[in-house]
Amino acid sequence: MRVIICGADKVGASIAAYLAREENDVTVIDPSEELVSQINDTMDVNAIAGKPSNPEVLKNAGANEADMIIAVTTSDETNMISCQIAHSLFGVPKKIARIRDQSFLDPVWSNLFSRSHMPIDVIISPETLIAEDIFRRISVPGTTSVISMADERLYLIGVICAEDCPVINTQLSQLKNLFPDLSFGVVSITRQNRHIIPDGDDMLEVGDEAYIIVDTRHLRRVMAAFGHLEKEARKIIVSGGGNIGYSFIKLIKSRLSGIQIKVIEQNTERANFLSEKLEDIIILNGDTLDRALLEEAAIDKSEAYIALMNDDESNILGSLLAKQYGCERVLTLVNNNAYYPLVGPLGVDVMISPRATLVSHIMQHVRRGRIRGIYNVRDGFAEAIEAEASDSSFVVNKKISDLELPREITFAAVVRGENIIIPDGNTEIRKGDIAIVWAQGEKAHIVEKLFSVSANML
Repeated sequence: MRVIICGADKVGASIAAYLAREENDVTVIDPSEELVSQINDTMDVNAIAGKPSNPEVLKNAGANEADMIIAVTTSDETNMISCQIAHSLFGVPKKIARIRDQSFLDPVWSNLFSRSHMPIDVIISPETLIAEDIFRRISVPGTTSVISMADERLYLIGVICAEDCPVINTQLSQLKNLFPDLSFGVVSITRQNRHIIPDGDDMLEVGDEAYIIVDTRHLRRVMAAFGHLEKEARKIIVSGGGNIGYSFIKLIKSRLSGIQIKVIEQNTERANFLSEKLEDIIILNGDTLDRALLEEAAIDKSEAYIALMNDDESNILGSLLAKQYGCERVLTLVNNNAYYPLVGPLGVDVMISPRATLVSHIMQHVRRGRIRGIYNVRDGFAEAIEAEASDSSFVVNKKISDLELPREITFAAVVRGENIIIPDGNTEIRKGDIAIVWAQGEKAHIVEKLFSVSANML
């Protein structure tokens, strides 16, 4: 597949890296010669300097033969124009654009992106996606990550195994005997920043982050089995009232009742804006690192502190202070993934990576075959893939053990009609099954092929 990516910042570079690993023909366009040089030096892609909205630049990037354009520059207007030119002048079949300004997405202007006006096939709104991600994590307390799959019939969750975790030092093969009426399986373990694909003889240790696939109906009971009995937060402090914070607050107000939300916003003008737009929300204007302000916000009685400022260091420090002053759970927005290994040891409960959320959503629209969804886990160390088995899929009528899959690929669950199956090697994949497949490392492209006709894949 030939793909043009407009924008060479962290998001564009991450998408380019994913696609390049899977032997796609990728060209990246960015005005910055420095970023272009970095990509050319570190990736097997073609990066060129220039304005993505310039027809001549798009032509030089191979727009005449491109299958897709992904416009993720920091300018909404550049993204929209790039897609328009790619469609009108070069007939690029699929166009994806990142659009941050919510006014473009107002239902009043819904006709703007119709095929007869500005034919963008997929519009990505980062603030909306990140707000949804935070909401899911708040809704399932005690998790480090939450992914809803198979029309919300399954969850993929990450949990930290604390000292009081009941299944510590228990062989994973014994979990089915201990909990025979629960449908769940441990698909991966992160231990001291090492990612482990477990087998039945492996045991969980204190401090491990376990990734578990679980039937939605059994979610709370499985959480309890792993030592997590946290209640849903009803008193929440949001630090940072920017676009992400504003989107999250509107989302939670529209979906939940009886939630007490307080917002700490340092910028006075923005604080006044929030006061005008958000009813029944307490807005505190000041520095979130100020102990007196945190005490005024009743941090010791809050059940969740969500740090959504633009500065990673302030988010991390604010979260640590909130935890020190008595807040039960802290969720922290971190753009620089170099901080991720510090999150658990420092006491931050959940790290939210905007880049991982955005890239994961975009990749869902890039995958081919019978792929229904693809979800980036912990900034790319693995992907959870939801795929449908058609009558022509390579996997149909085959046992999982007969597929001779690499160790990095695991069938985590199979949805068959009304049934949720936690499979083993003897499970046979049938037409119409929805399979949840865990692909670690750079193996996601193999899953695409498993659910296509081709047999020459591994």
